[in-house]
Amino acid sequence: MKLSNGIEIPSMGFGTYKMAPEDTKASVLCALRSGWRHIDTAAFYRNEAEVGEAVRESGIARGEIFVTTKLWNADRGYDSALRAFDRSQEALGLDYVDLYLIHWPASPFFRDDWKKINADSWRALERLYKEGRVRAIGLSNFMPRHILPLLEGAEIAPMVDQIEFHPGWMQQDCLDFCREHSMVVEAWAPLIKGEALSHPVITGIAGRLGWTPSQVVLSWVRACGVVPLCKSVTPSRIAENLAALSLELGPEDVAAISALHAVGGRCYNPDCCNFL
Repeated sequence: MKLSNGIEIPSMGFGTYKMAPEDTKASVLCALRSGWRHIDTAAFYRNEAEVGEAVRESGIARGEIFVTTKLWNADRGYDSALRAFDRSQEALGLDYVDLYLIHWPASPFFRDDWKKINADSWRALERLYKEGRVRAIGLSNFMPRHILPLLEGAEIAPMVDQIEFHPGWMQQDCLDFCREHSMVVEAWAPLIKGEALSHPVITGIAGRLGWTPSQVVLSWVRACGVVPLCKSVTPSRIAENLAALSLELGPEDVAAISALHAVGGRCYNPDCCNFL
């Protein structure tokens, strides 16, 4: 997919959330050698160093690998965000980051100055982008109610919003908003930690087509115009998930999965997360 600034982002990403540091390097190396070219990490995951080691040791040209990391909540604000990026870049050991995201919005439920916190953080990301230290900037877990105030003072519009997106929880209003504002949507937890894989609609489609349930769900996410991010430390599963790029679901199957409700997952309201 192309971002609004013309940068290309691979249409599936390899996630590293809750991946132990001791497992991260080997798993990312396995992913890269299997053909994955989009690696997603975050300061909060505490495995940026291992991701960077894998990228450097893979033997693959840096320009062929798309690396994302994120600004954690405790570091929001202008100066603190800049310092946090310095730490992330040092941990990664990379000359630049392909995509830098604000991990969660400051919430009006917990902070009166939430608009200013988000705006100051965004100004820091704009500076990093102008300086060429990041190739693209965006958001994570931001809903339209958070994005609209941000846009009022932004010089550069966000290029990405990474949200919880899976069968039964499409967040259609946010998806439509992002499309209207030329933002690519990424899906975290598209497989809902495996909860989606036993649903009879999904297993039925998988059995009829001769693909695995995980491949069906990942194909569905892509058919929705969304970039799925999925994690595994098992080499066979890493290859299996990537193979979903070759599956194109018919419109009836896409509609059947899109109609599902209460499949599982966290179904977070970002404003109600008390760690914000």
